[in-house]
Amino acid sequence: MATVRSLEVYLDLLSQPCRAVHILLTCNRIPCSDHFGLCAGENRTAEFTKLNPMKKVPVMVDNSFTLTESDAILKYLASKYDIPEHWYPWQPERRARVDEYTAWHHTNTRPHAAEVFILEVLVPIQTSSQVDQVVLDGALAQLDDTLDKLESMFLRRQPFLCGDDITVADLLAVCELMQPAASGRDVLLKHPQLQRWRSRVQAAVGDSFHQAHSVSCCQHGLFLNAMTSQKSWKCR
Repeated sequence: MATVRSLEVYLDLLSQPCRAVHILLTCNRIPCSDHFGLCAGENRTAEFTKLNPMKKVPVMVDNSFTLTESDAILKYLASKYDIPEHWYPWQPERRARVDEYTAWHHTNTRPHAAEVFILEVLVPIQTSSQVDQVVLDGALAQLDDTLDKLESMFLRRQPFLCGDDITVADLLAVCELMQPAASGRDVLLKHPQLQRWRSRVQAAVGDSFHQAHSVSCCQHGLFLNAMTSQKSWKCR
């Protein structure tokens, strides 16, 4: 009888999309083998390049099936594995709401939150310079506009972005909006409605949220080393 390989995922928890995948896996107890190593340069090895020629994480290997891109991985896991249906609903209209947000996410929440993180954390470390406050203020204004839309277009008066239950859309969004916290900035400070949403997401996934976002002194050191060596972030 042929040996069945377990689910394998290649992640780095310094990556926002990787944290979203990690939370879904852990809070639903999906058995898998984790491979961590972006800061160690594992994503640039010949072996990893065979899995993803773009050299990005996350990457998932399920038996002989390899999948890249966090959005696709989250939806595949939610569709294939025996986890609560609310993560990626089967009902067409509810599923379409999740797809609607995740399509919007990659040109709005993700780049605008990441820009603040890049300007306030990465650029000063990589260039040994001070934060350009004028440019940062512009990025913060753009992010605030995105957060206003996140409230008015998606959250509205419902508990989660796509309805009454948490979905993979909430994981992608919350992990992205946590990234600027690396500099001590809470981008939701002026958005109490989104603060309450973030608290609901944390409560819904329990310890998985803390596990994904806690960075030990050692991990923080690896993060700084990765930035000062000017490695490009390979995550999607």
